[in-house]
Amino acid sequence: MTQDYPFNSAHWEMENEGHIEGFIKQFEGRTSLYLFRSNAFLKDIEFFTGEIQFDVFVTESRGFPGVLFRVIDSQNYEEYYIRPHQSGNPDANQYTPVFNGRGAWQLYYGEEFSKPATYKFNQWNTVKLIIAETDAEVYINDMEKPLYYIPELKYGKQRGAVGLRNSGPSGFHFSNFNVTEIPNPHVKSRITHKDEFEPGIVNNWSISSPFQEALLKDIFMLPSTLKSDLKWKSIGIENRGYANLNRLNGIVNSKNTVFAKIIIDSDQEQIKKLSYGFSDRVKIYLNDQILTGGQDGYASRDYRFLGTVGFFDDVYLNLKKGRNELWMAISEDFGGWGVMAKFDDLSGIELVR
Repeated sequence: MTQDYPFNSAHWEMENEGHIEGFIKQFEGRTSLYLFRSNAFLKDIEFFTGEIQFDVFVTESRGFPGVLFRVIDSQNYEEYYIRPHQSGNPDANQYTPVFNGRGAWQLYYGEEFSKPATYKFNQWNTVKLIIAETDAEVYINDMEKPLYYIPELKYGKQRGAVGLRNSGPSGFHFSNFNVTEIPNPHVKSRITHKDEFEPGIVNNWSISSPFQEALLKDIFMLPSTLKSDLKWKSIGIENRGYANLNRLNGIVNSKNTVFAKIIIDSDQEQIKKLSYGFSDRVKIYLNDQILTGGQDGYASRDYRFLGTVGFFDDVYLNLKKGRNELWMAISEDFGGWGVMAKFDDLSGIELVR
């Protein structure tokens, strides 16, 4: 059964923005909810599977109006939003999970996470999500044909709250919000096969506790004092090969850097090529000595560069016989905290867990 949720204090509450009534407007012939860098949540709703549909009045202004679902708390949820200012472009919209308060569109980009869409400017546009247990479909304006398919919801089988959000420098109006809870909603798109990981990919990392990036300024040999203070957790990789470090940590008290570590056992002295990706900055140490560094943040290379992560860089590791420790210091600003790496050739080496 479809349940409409009119914008009033009986159904909605603002997050840290005062009373809902101050954001309810009469706009373009409708009762709307106006959001500017704010969130509004449905009261007493625990959503799992079904349909979520709403209208948003789209202008060419830069903003990110969308919906939050399966909300665990203010720091952890699934999110889908549109980018009106990118109408017609590959990043015209975005699905991303949010872990520990950090979205990750620099990791979750391209097919399965966004799709070109052309919006109707200065008009109401309709957005619908069909959300199954572990996957979803996105519809924009055409409610019969899905715009694209999301084969994996990153939080998995998680119940949670539902809300609307708009961040960015411009406000947007929402109307006609409704939710239909369906135990097994029909997903039209064909399930796509998930590729297995490439040979040589690093599929498990040891991740340190966070620290301030400034601690590594002018550090060319890792001191034992820094290393001894660290605590470690293990993290696996996702289907494109990256580890989403947001899953383990948020950024608290400017602690925006972690080490991602692997142990390499080599049967002889040899040089191995390692391809890698990161967000937003990296310093790479082999057996405590620095090898290289790099920047991959938003607009760091030119004004169009998004800071997306891939196997875009290479380093050549001069391995000694026996145990070698590779430490990659990954620092984050915003947009996704991630690391990935793969060897072209694993002969003569073993990655030790």
